[in-house]
Amino acid sequence: MALEVIILAAGQGTRMRSALPKVLHPLAGTPLVEHVIRAARGLNAARIHLVTGHGAEQVQQTIQGEDLHWVIQAQQLGTGHAVQQVLPFLQADSQVLILYGDVPLIQAETLAALLQKVSHQAMGLLTVHLDDPHGYGRIVRDASDQVVAIVEQKDASLAEQAIQEVNTGMMAMQAEHLHQWLAQINNDNAQGEYYLTDVIALAHQQGIRVATAQPQTADEVEGVNNRQQLAHLERVYQRRQAQLLMEAGVSLADPARLDVRGQLMTARDVWIDVGCVFEGQVELAEGVEIGPYCHLKNCRIGPNVKLVSHSVIEGAELMGDNQIGPFARLRPGTLLEAGAKIGNFVETKQTHLGAGAKANHLAYLGDAKIGAEANIGAGTITCNYDGANKHRTLIGAGAFIGSNSSLVAPVSIGAGATIGAGSTITRDVEDQALAVTRSKSIHKANWPRPTKKKD
Repeated sequence: MALEVIILAAGQGTRMRSALPKVLHPLAGTPLVEHVIRAARGLNAARIHLVTGHGAEQVQQTIQGEDLHWVIQAQQLGTGHAVQQVLPFLQADSQVLILYGDVPLIQAETLAALLQKVSHQAMGLLTVHLDDPHGYGRIVRDASDQVVAIVEQKDASLAEQAIQEVNTGMMAMQAEHLHQWLAQINNDNAQGEYYLTDVIALAHQQGIRVATAQPQTADEVEGVNNRQQLAHLERVYQRRQAQLLMEAGVSLADPARLDVRGQLMTARDVWIDVGCVFEGQVELAEGVEIGPYCHLKNCRIGPNVKLVSHSVIEGAELMGDNQIGPFARLRPGTLLEAGAKIGNFVETKQTHLGAGAKANHLAYLGDAKIGAEANIGAGTITCNYDGANKHRTLIGAGAFIGSNSSLVAPVSIGAGATIGAGSTITRDVEDQALAVTRSKSIHKANWPRPTKKKD
């Protein structure tokens, strides 16, 4: 039987006090609703129906996926009304799972256990026990402990308000049953809305058993209604990531001061200091040491690399035994071969450093290829941009570039060549040569600046 998932994401989220639709607010760098979609995909759902309303166009522009079927709830008349908008698109013989776009920590394993409760004679309901159930719909059971109804907080009696088992909103049933029950609900309640929870009483009346399942933790089913709740779930998520990393052999200086905003893949004996942020796809090989307050995004770090504090690595690959920082910035397209070193306040972009090459201080290396064992002196700049176009700088193996040198691309420095400190190099330098340029200044009036090359 095919599984179809309905994700309700139409609410405005007024308590967020934001122009951004609530379900697009990020948790761990990913929109809330995207976390829910990932959980649904973990169940191999045949189709995911995403019900939107407020900010629907913005949500659709942000969230992508061929398996998503977009459904508009033009008027927000309650959760039952939202699900009714999907009914025409459901296969008659499918199982239906209903989720919420603002409950981001739900796990596929929990939902799989819920789906196992569903049959021709039973539907599944995810409930949780809370010490303080205020605000939640209460689970009402009969003398034989069977679920007979869900009563919302505003409609609950004093006795019902004392119940600590509450509704998470997540439920599963066969599509044919959902069609029958939604046709019978009404809005005769304190809110004047069509409650999806009314299907529970209807199921009981028709002899369909309401089988309950529980999440591993209450955090898993917490929703986001304001920024305080969002911040709380952010830390819950990050604690979970820290636990998984330590189980995989990573040492964390402080598990409470870590932020993973993507996928962090690690080998054993990795050390991560406090305040580090990981975004996108990051891979850390065995023996990597990351100092405090480093920021890594979409990069691969080879074995035994040492990143010193406050270094930023984005779109780069370090092949191993490299030392970086402090305060270094490696931008996209940077490749460091084994043993290459980038020191404090050095920036690289689209630059390849050969094995053992080093730039220890205060340099900008852009659009460059630097040979093995070359030494780049402090204050060196590859002048790769002429105001309109980018150009390459080639530096041969074993070359020595003196401090405060400007290499005006396109230019090639030969293997073993030496550039004297303070030089501005505008012409190629052959292998093993010495180039020193410290001439008087030249001024040209009405000099035409370069223009962009036409495609």
